[in-house]
Amino acid sequence: MSRSLFAALAEALAATEIGQKLALTATVVADWQAGRLDWQAAPAAALVCGRPPRPELVPHHLVPQRGAKTPEGRARLLHAIVHIEFTAINLALDHAARFPGMPEHYYADWIGVAAEEAHHFTLLRQRLQALGYDYGDFAAHGGLWEMAEKTRDDVLVRMALVPRLLEARGLDATPPIQRKLTQAGDEESARLLNIILHDEIGHVGLGDTWFRRLCGERGLNPETTYRELLVTYGAPWPQAPLNEAARLAAGFSAAELAALAHPD
Repeated sequence: MSRSLFAALAEALAATEIGQKLALTATVVADWQAGRLDWQAAPAAALVCGRPPRPELVPHHLVPQRGAKTPEGRARLLHAIVHIEFTAINLALDHAARFPGMPEHYYADWIGVAAEEAHHFTLLRQRLQALGYDYGDFAAHGGLWEMAEKTRDDVLVRMALVPRLLEARGLDATPPIQRKLTQAGDEESARLLNIILHDEIGHVGLGDTWFRRLCGERGLNPETTYRELLVTYGAPWPQAPLNEAARLAAGFSAAELAALAHPD
């Protein structure tokens, strides 16, 4: 007998213990692939995002600067990325859980992303542990999830401002971080970020695909709508230098990148 997809997603999303969240996410993936989850069932009554008591979440400006020249600095840098990947698990689960009535492939896409984000989290956490630290040892900020809360009522806005905006910023930030790590002699961490960058292009690409599809259904121009949403929601404008190759691979057009690079 099949189980509600939305109930399974809500359970994984609500898990507060790291091992439990990873296990429940893996169960959602396995059950979905086996056809045991009903994506046409009634949505969950309420969604709660669970996270462990640590790391402490503080405002963005209170997170210390993360240089790569010292072992602790590199650990802080990696910890920030580990936190992003943990949050990304919750984001992918929430993308799927929060918006009933979408096509079946929409749920398949974001369940697949949840699996990849869980893999990224595990890889980077293991690397952090190899450096003598663990997830939760440093403070972090909750900016990614704050945007998820702001966009909870409209899947089009969610696709625009989470995967297509905030996660796309990771495409821009990763190469400079890799250079810092390489210059500091941490080739292994830089190598792991190659894996993540490759997968994240695909994740941003899914956000782009669904955003454009939803704009088409509503008779909206996607690229002008995107810029309007940045203003309406007070979202951070993409900061130069943009990783143009990665963004083009994820679905941005050259004309849109030019418009984003020169907003005036």
